[in-house]
Amino acid sequence: MSETITMPLTPMTPHAVMSAFNYLRAIEAGDTEAAAEFIAAEPGIPALLIEVAHHIVIPTTDLPDQTEEAVPCDSSFALFELGICFLGTLRSWHEQAGADAAEGLALTVIRFITQILTQDHEEVADVLQHLNAIAFGQALAAHPAPAGAQPVRTTAM
Repeated sequence: MSETITMPLTPMTPHAVMSAFNYLRAIEAGDTEAAAEFIAAEPGIPALLIEVAHHIVIPTTDLPDQTEEAVPCDSSFALFELGICFLGTLRSWHEQAGADAAEGLALTVIRFITQILTQDHEEVADVLQHLNAIAFGQALAAHPAPAGAQPVRTTAM
């Protein structure tokens, strides 16, 4: 088994979180017109989707830390390595396809959310909204607005 060490995830900026999750929600809803507008406004969305995938996959597949009472078993290590392979594949896809990878990356992130994170009674859109709220809160905590800055509307249209 390899000994992969993960670094703590760097919080995204609030703008990056909003851009990535707006695109994910548009793709999930099948709104290709809105998705195209989001890509036009933020051509770096494929890279942001990779970052979002990291923020979703790593906590989901990561090994328990040493302060937790859970003891990792062979399956824990396999799940962790699978998460690392999944993210590596997404990165390779992005490197090879560039901006054209956006829709496929979004669909893959949505499929991961659907298969791994969505409970029987939940809608994917609700899970996306919850993940968006967590990521946005982390982004605001890591990148607070300067003192005296004007408040900005943070809800998607």
